[in-house]
Amino acid sequence: MSQRPLRVLSLHGYRQDGASFREKTGALRKLLKKQVELVYMTAPHHVTRVCSAGGATGGGSGPVSGSGGPSGPGAEGGGSGGPDPRGWWFSDVEGRSFSAQQRCAESLGLEESLAAVRAAGEELGPFDGVLGFSQGAALVAVLCALQERDPDPPLRVRFAVLVAGFRSACDGHRGFYGAPLGVPPLGVPPLGVPPLGVPPLGVPPLGVPPLGVPPLGVPSLHVFGLDDRVIPDAMSRELLPLFREPAVMEHPGGHFVPASSTHRRTYQDFLSRFL
Repeated sequence: MSQRPLRVLSLHGYRQDGASFREKTGALRKLLKKQVELVYMTAPHHVTRVCSAGGATGGGSGPVSGSGGPSGPGAEGGGSGGPDPRGWWFSDVEGRSFSAQQRCAESLGLEESLAAVRAAGEELGPFDGVLGFSQGAALVAVLCALQERDPDPPLRVRFAVLVAGFRSACDGHRGFYGAPLGVPPLGVPPLGVPPLGVPPLGVPPLGVPPLGVPPLGVPSLHVFGLDDRVIPDAMSRELLPLFREPAVMEHPGGHFVPASSTHRRTYQDFLSRFL
């Protein structure tokens, strides 16, 4: 009797939706069809096409599941998203737009997205793992933190895959990374301190988690491209110290989910621990 495939909730990037991410990860589904069933959902916040930064026009969400279909690189912020572009939160509260590099005191929309993930888990779960791309991967890191620190987290999984992930630059999110009050995300200069200035007392060096904060125990695979111009690999590497013994897969390409035959072994080696 054959084993059932691992069920993995899949979270798209900014300005994509569940359907477009499903299409763009066709090669990955084909590569891992014997091990994994990818189940897709859509973020609750609409993003307009008027400008490259994007804006919100309303709410609503809908999970999408299935397999098969064409493949292609997943792009974020470059106009190649789905027909109904969505986002998980906005870094510009007034402009209702998002940039991974934008430092902000507060964000807009994260709570609604966490509620949407909870609803998807209840409707389509349970899930063995979660996979996220770009802003979706940043959300995966938040979900992993909540799984360990919240008695009633939005989602419980056995593993996480973060593709082109990054730490949110929003001050209001720093608690997810265990940072004490007043400490900005790694790689983001404190407010009022120039980029080349000396950080204030208590700010850890890049790649070093705050003292006394244990790494997240959720097994994780971190995937990033060395030629990624949207989320540079240095931003993705800043997530590594937050996890205990993270697995890493580098690829020479840009901002997409790699799924060639050369990547099969790394994916399979990681996933085999949970089959």
